[in-house]
Amino acid sequence: MHENCNPTDCPLTPRVDALERANEQHGKTHRDVYNRLNSLERGEAAQAEQYKAILEKLDGLTQKHDALNAKLSELEAKPGKRWEAMVEKALWAVCAAVIAFLLGRVGL
Repeated sequence: MHENCNPTDCPLTPRVDALERANEQHGKTHRDVYNRLNSLERGEAAQAEQYKAILEKLDGLTQKHDALNAKLSELEAKPGKRWEAMVEKALWAVCAAVIAFLLGRVGL
C-alpha cells in the first residue's frame, strides 16, 4: 500500500472506483453478449427445424414428380403402341390376302 494512503484520503481511491465502474460496465456488456448468443442459438434451432421441414417436403415433391414422369412416359408410349399394333394387324391382313390369292390361283 502507498504510505500516504489512509481510509479517508487515499490517492488510489479514484482509480479503484474507476476500475469498479469499468468492471460493472464489462459485466453488462458480457450479459448483453450472452443474451445475443442465446438469441442466435434459438434462431439457429428454429432455422434447423424449418430446413428439416423443407427437405421433407422436397423429398415428397421429388417422389410425386417421379411418379408423374412415369405416368407421362406411359401415356406418351400408348399411341405408339397402338400404331404398332395397327401396323402389325395390317401386315397380317395383307399376308392373309396374298396367301388366299395364291391358294385361289392354285385351285384350293
